[in-house]
Amino acid sequence: MSLSGRPVTVAVVDYGAGNLVSIEQALAVSGASVRRVLKPADIGDAELLVVPGVGAAAPAMERLREAGLVEPIIDWIGADRPFLGICLGMQLLFDRSDEDGAATLGVLPGPCVRLEEAPTLPHTGWNQVELLRDHPAFDGIAPASDFYFVHSYVGQPGDDAVILAETAHGRLFPSAVARGRLLGLQFHPERSGADGLRLLANVVASARSGRAA
Repeated sequence: MSLSGRPVTVAVVDYGAGNLVSIEQALAVSGASVRRVLKPADIGDAELLVVPGVGAAAPAMERLREAGLVEPIIDWIGADRPFLGICLGMQLLFDRSDEDGAATLGVLPGPCVRLEEAPTLPHTGWNQVELLRDHPAFDGIAPASDFYFVHSYVGQPGDDAVILAETAHGRLFPSAVARGRLLGLQFHPERSGADGLRLLANVVASARSGRAA
């Protein structure tokens, strides 16, 4: 589902935290020219930086440190350049993870905590994402659409203003966060069918146009 316009150069961070093929393919369909980032120089002239991932925070942060990517990611976000964090990539935005005590990127205040009152863990499968305010990433997507989740922990923002969407699994939790040109998704758009592809196409289009996404 490629939106019209030139290909957008998207840098996808490869730090050993999950299979990147599906997100790369979904981004390519969505109008991106994708490159993998193994070291800071690989970011180059990218227009959108994506941190995907599954797994635990401590080994993920260790791999990012070993690759010299922690400061470039923080600097990219600090400059308000287009950024997308998916699943673990969203959780790493917070100050720390209660899963293993890891200090994470710290670009959003608050911890990453275990889902409370969850009927099952991990929270796996399709669930509704309730948007709290309009956002370009969700243009053309029906309210309360279902997206695909696989996780047991979630970010707990210190500032409610960054919460973009919520989902119920036991109690409500933030399933998307946004601040400026930063977007974090707890669900996997690349595994979420047509709506997931539409969301990625919107993010790519926003990076192309210069809008916050």
